[in-house]
Amino acid sequence: MSPTQWLAAAGGNSASIPAPHIEYGQLSPMLIVFGAAVVGILAEAFLPRRARYGAQIGISLLGLGGAFTAVVVLAAQGYATTDAGLLAMGSVAIDGPALFLQGVILLTAVLAVLTYAERRLEPRLNGHGVDSFTAQGASVPGGDQEREATRAGFTTTEVFPLTLFAVGGMLLFPAANDLLTMFVALEVLSLPLYLLCGLARRRRLLSQEAALKYFLLGAFASAFFLFGTALLYGYAGSVQLGDIADVVSGVAPVTPALAVTTQNDALLLIGLAMLAVGLLFKVGAVPFHAWTPDVYQGAPTPVTGFMAAATKTAAFGAFLRLFYVAFPGLKWDWRPVMWGVAILTMVVGAILAVTQQDVKRLLAYSSIAHAGFILTGVIATNRQGLSAVLFYLLAYSFVTLGAFAVVTLVRDSKGEATHLSNWAGLGRRSPLLAAVFALFLLAFAGIPLTSGFTGKFAVFQAAAAGGATPLVIVGVLSSAVAAFFYIRVIVLMFFSDPQPHGPSVAVPSPLTATAIGVGVLVTLGLGLLPQYFLDLASKASLFVR
Repeated sequence: MSPTQWLAAAGGNSASIPAPHIEYGQLSPMLIVFGAAVVGILAEAFLPRRARYGAQIGISLLGLGGAFTAVVVLAAQGYATTDAGLLAMGSVAIDGPALFLQGVILLTAVLAVLTYAERRLEPRLNGHGVDSFTAQGASVPGGDQEREATRAGFTTTEVFPLTLFAVGGMLLFPAANDLLTMFVALEVLSLPLYLLCGLARRRRLLSQEAALKYFLLGAFASAFFLFGTALLYGYAGSVQLGDIADVVSGVAPVTPALAVTTQNDALLLIGLAMLAVGLLFKVGAVPFHAWTPDVYQGAPTPVTGFMAAATKTAAFGAFLRLFYVAFPGLKWDWRPVMWGVAILTMVVGAILAVTQQDVKRLLAYSSIAHAGFILTGVIATNRQGLSAVLFYLLAYSFVTLGAFAVVTLVRDSKGEATHLSNWAGLGRRSPLLAAVFALFLLAFAGIPLTSGFTGKFAVFQAAAAGGATPLVIVGVLSSAVAAFFYIRVIVLMFFSDPQPHGPSVAVPSPLTATAIGVGVLVTLGLGLLPQYFLDLASKASLFVR
């Protein structure tokens, strides 16, 4: 029988494979961002070098703005509430939490792109503007190739499409409704970040060390996540979160295979623990936090701000979907473990931050403590906790991005002056900048009339309502410890004498000024008039299965 006859005979005796049904309209936020990333890659390939900078900024802002518009349109059409459902053959969910977090990530990315594009903070070199990124990422630090690229005025405009690819993965991560899609999203958001961390213009060896640490530890975390996915598939016979929840709760039809695998919960519990390791690494929770201070310090500061804000938002979105959709039936198994993780994260983050002498490392340990505060809302396991976490992520993202944008402005001859001693007397040298940074620090500390206070109050209130009052007490005490080092920096800026040859404060372009200004407005707005956004988070706090 010829191959043609064999195929015809096979086709006549078997059912045809149905074509997948893809809802392109509902997936448009992600598709727009990925499309813009592809256009950015083509611009790198075909545009002359002098035209790439402006083109990449335009492509990035148009792509992110279009995606945010799509999110708003989908929410207005009811996909966040009444019309929530599953897309792409059940692998992606469109519901309130997904759209809310996608909107936060996109707005954060817009501000991050503005800080990437800043070129006024350092003197022009041979007539060319200088940004935060190395002239040529492939060159050896300190080598002839790097010096030649710097003299020629080369710029690493590839950072813009890389960021768009990372944003696309972040949009998919909290919306993924099966474990394989979640793993793919995890890798898509992580791989560009590994590259971005190693592209700092100054202290390139430290930057490359940070990228290598992030890559190696991230690879281990991804392996844990994938191994956990395999174990859960072996237990439940499916990677879709709703199917896993049905098997765990005992409402799924019992097949001979399930009758065997569900007799022993080892696959289930070990698989869940491995998934948790992968996600806790991404949120920077103790004991999976060791990468955070080194990577935050070594990465280019605009990338650090983007990672600290957007990655945490996406990772907590995936964390919530996994535990609230797939494992609500195991609440009494995973909650005690998360209690311990949350307590360790808050305490370790707050105490170690007190000992730091570098602003970026201080903010890194601060982000670890904030991961613990957010976990208290996750542990609440009620709708109030979910809405509180959504609001907290919104508030935290803009404060964090604004704070790191301020760090880029304090400079000396070696670049950014991040040692705390250089910030002494900053309030006398530049009162406006010091006041803005003080506002962000007060928001981190949770002082009333700032977004940080509203966010912490919301998650602590939800945790108390969920029966986690001892956890709230630990959180309040940790906040008090954290307030000490925030206030210490404020005292250092306003009540210390400036150094005679201390660093200067660079005057930013409208790009960075816009990013900082939006951070200030959101920080004050969510602190003074939070009710609208609390209601919005409450309306969005319902997962679809």
